[in-house]
Amino acid sequence: MAEEEQLEEEPKKKSKLPLILGVVLMLVLGGGGFFAVYSGMLFAPESEHVDEELAALEEEPMAPLPSVAFVSVEPLIVNLIDTTGHGRHLRFQAQLEVPMQYEQEVITLLPRVMDVLNGYLRAVDVTELENPSALVRLRAQILRRLQIVAGEGRVKDVLIMEFVIN
Repeated sequence: MAEEEQLEEEPKKKSKLPLILGVVLMLVLGGGGFFAVYSGMLFAPESEHVDEELAALEEEPMAPLPSVAFVSVEPLIVNLIDTTGHGRHLRFQAQLEVPMQYEQEVITLLPRVMDVLNGYLRAVDVTELENPSALVRLRAQILRRLQIVAGEGRVKDVLIMEFVIN
């Protein structure tokens, strides 16, 4: 019975030395890896290649901005009918990006532009307008219609300045 008591009193303790060595080794290797990447010893772009790109960028003169004009379209308030029969309104304002040489021609066509915008926006369903990606499709549709009205090459883009449904 005395032997059994001695066995119960002396449980073998596992050494913590491998755990401590593992943690220290992990910290040293992690710090060394961080230093190698941070200092550019690993995964750094070739300095000559980067220097050549920077020199090429500094030598190139800035390209002049294209000669465009922005023609403002009067704000529109369009009545919309949703599926529940409630009347809602859309407030829409845009600017047209046109080449400088066609600015006066597009200004002359503004009443026709307003007519096309009114007709198209009234025909669009409210549920389609509330879709988050609707503005991209709507903008493309409006641009295509305005290019037909103004003539090819006269309207480069439509910038939607205000689009509020209430």
